[in-house]
Amino acid sequence: MNILNKFSLEGKVAVVTGASTGLGQGISLGLASAGAHIVGVDYVEMPETEEKVKALGKDFIGITANLLSIEPIQGIIDQAIEKFGKVDILVNNAGIIRRCDAIDNIKTVFFFSQAMAKQYIKQNSGGKIINIASMLSFQGGIRVPSYTSSKSGVMGVTRALANEWAKHNINVNAIAPGYMATNNTTALRADEDRSKSICSSSIFSFRCSSIH
Repeated sequence: MNILNKFSLEGKVAVVTGASTGLGQGISLGLASAGAHIVGVDYVEMPETEEKVKALGKDFIGITANLLSIEPIQGIIDQAIEKFGKVDILVNNAGIIRRCDAIDNIKTVFFFSQAMAKQYIKQNSGGKIINIASMLSFQGGIRVPSYTSSKSGVMGVTRALANEWAKHNINVNAIAPGYMATNNTTALRADEDRSKSICSSSIFSFRCSSIH
């Protein structure tokens, strides 16, 4: 038996937020490559992601929604159920970086996870929730207190939900990506001195060869 079959997502349905570009698009394509159908969510349309997912032979529906509000969440799940009859995976990827002195929160991550967990329990199927944290969940960064606060919160919420929902066969995990070439890091990568400083850090140096 091919060991890759152990990682097959054939027939699964994955909801990926922030799916239009960057990390969200990459996650969508990775899941589709493993066999999953994709429900992409973003505040803009996602024709490129849709084309690439369908080229892999998987279905894609794009839902345009502004996740700065929790209002669209249930409607997104309802549309996924209407199309596919179930959901199996949620990737809470959508996020922004505000370079200012402010405090943000993680309400969308929490309430989307809560709504999806209710659906998993209703289906009696278990399910997966993957939250996107950050290296800034572990070290503070510079002039991004709102982002650092929210990403640190993501780690705490992930642990709490994993403990509480394990009894329902719902796995909740978080991924903490490093310095990546995405829309969120455009300003940093344009600042040669700051980008060089980040890449010289032992935490990030192994990844920076692909940034520039």
